[in-house]
Amino acid sequence: MRSSKEPMQADKGTISIQLVSEAIYELQRGGADVRQLLEQAGIAPGLLAKPYARVSCEQYAQLWLALAQRTDDEFFGLNARRMKVGSFAFMARTASQEPTLERALQGALRFLGLIFEDLTPRLQRAGGMAEIVLEQAPGSVSTRGRAFADFTMWMIVHGLACWLVGRRIPIIAIEVQRPKPDYIEDYRVMFSENLRFNRPQSRLLFNAQWLDLPIRRSAEELKLFLRTAPQGILVKYRDPQSHAARIKTYLRAMKPERWPDIEAISAYFFMAPSTLRRKLSQEGQSYQSLKDHVRRDMAISRLDQGEINFNDLAFDLGFADASAFYKAFKKWTGSTPGQYHSMMYPQGSATVKTAQTD
Repeated sequence: MRSSKEPMQADKGTISIQLVSEAIYELQRGGADVRQLLEQAGIAPGLLAKPYARVSCEQYAQLWLALAQRTDDEFFGLNARRMKVGSFAFMARTASQEPTLERALQGALRFLGLIFEDLTPRLQRAGGMAEIVLEQAPGSVSTRGRAFADFTMWMIVHGLACWLVGRRIPIIAIEVQRPKPDYIEDYRVMFSENLRFNRPQSRLLFNAQWLDLPIRRSAEELKLFLRTAPQGILVKYRDPQSHAARIKTYLRAMKPERWPDIEAISAYFFMAPSTLRRKLSQEGQSYQSLKDHVRRDMAISRLDQGEINFNDLAFDLGFADASAFYKAFKKWTGSTPGQYHSMMYPQGSATVKTAQTD
């Protein structure tokens, strides 16, 4: 990550002050005065007492850099071993030389496993889905018992993966071994609506087809990425105020059968269709992909509720029949609805009512 004294481009995204509190928690726990660090990042210390306050992504990135410089740790003191300054840059350089995302992630996760104590991230395929699992040694206390540690890991790994392929990689679901924190709304925007806590293990799931994508990043692109890190991964692929996030919020507020076409939604956001397409492309998205993402999240949410009739679910999502829903779900997740349920609930903890079999 670059020096915190270098200028950063302005951005529109914001992050909850509660994640700022999470970031400085370990330093405060050790009795350190964080006021100077906050002011260095342009964050008024008084905001910590206002739970609904928000800071810019630039300010959060500056705080991350300032904390890393002070502690020589790019992981907020969340592990007994530090992620020394320069670790992320080394990992990104190495990953960018690999031919595919799968090879890049395997190497990056092995590197992180060497850095951290009693924590082994690993990548594996499970049918048509891929998962990044955080394995922690039994009885280990090396990683602090907060979900913030898991989400920080996902931010680093998923953000790097998105940059490597030049697109946002849709996350199917995230499971966290730790208890649900008081505040998770930013995590929903940054990662996925499908967050689960107190699970047997921590893992991030996505469609395995992304692993086969080639990596074609130039040396100049790598330099720019590292010069703007960590703001690049905070903004481009997970900006809470991005056009993609705003459109998904708009779509979730109505039934799929009433979703507007590109011309109508462009008018709603006061821009030409070509302008909206260009802005979404810059965020690694398209209007069709956003509609697919919302349908996918709605489907997974319903499946996680237990007793679901796939015909009813297909109709509610705007599909002509269950067969079309099956094909779309397989495309989104790499698995059928039944296979997904079996993977998420291997002990049969919930019963799914289907109108047809997988």
